[in-house]
Amino acid sequence: MTATIDTTRTVVPPARRPFGLVRHSMLLAGRSLTKNRRNPGLLSDALFVPIIFLLLFVYLFGGAVSGSTHRYLQYIFPGVLVMTAILVGMLATGLSINTDIKKGVFDRFRSLPIGRSAPLAGSVLGDLIRYAVAVVVLFATGYLLGFRVETGPVRALGAAALAVTLGFCMSWITVLIGVLIREEVIVQSVAFLGIFPLAFGTSMVVPARTLPGWLRAWVEVNPVSHAVDACRGLLIGGPVAHQAMLTLVWSAVFLAVFAPLAVAAYRRRS
Repeated sequence: MTATIDTTRTVVPPARRPFGLVRHSMLLAGRSLTKNRRNPGLLSDALFVPIIFLLLFVYLFGGAVSGSTHRYLQYIFPGVLVMTAILVGMLATGLSINTDIKKGVFDRFRSLPIGRSAPLAGSVLGDLIRYAVAVVVLFATGYLLGFRVETGPVRALGAAALAVTLGFCMSWITVLIGVLIREEVIVQSVAFLGIFPLAFGTSMVVPARTLPGWLRAWVEVNPVSHAVDACRGLLIGGPVAHQAMLTLVWSAVFLAVFAPLAVAAYRRRS
């Protein structure tokens, strides 16, 4: 008796679990948090950058610009909040990813049945602890120096959230740099040179109306300037809606452009 094989049946691949990419990204974000917990020194930039920048700007420019360090502290604090969120997230994230790639950690991730973007997304999400630490340290330092929120706690939280949102989305720029460039020193140099005109070419230090025309033109279109002005309105009063909307639009642009580019570069890297 000859057995027959039914060749008409189709093999159905196993169904993917819903939200797999999100779950994998969160698990890898937990790995980043574990690294920070076991080596607190990795958070040193989040601890010291806010303090250094606030002390430096207030006591270096306060008397010359405003005639009073207290009055200048009220003016510059929102700008330092935005700049801290940008610098703390961008530099650390790119370097961390570059180090993991060089050590072969990401090669191990390639062999796992996870989404290609999960290691990158997990690393960026795990670095959100840096933003939280930096924001808390900055507000504590500012309060000790005499800064006071003039609007209310809800708006203060909104300012912090807006700054972190922009910093998080812009951090994908250094994720792309960290994937493309192999040397850590070059990653840091390229990232800082790219950040410098964005972070400092703003109305953070002085009002835009006091700047020369060519520089004022850049400040007025700089995405970081919109975030500084929005946070200033949220913290000490003033118009908010238009500048906050522009900040969110620019954040979405940074995320939509650089996140796919970083994932594509990671897939091609050997």
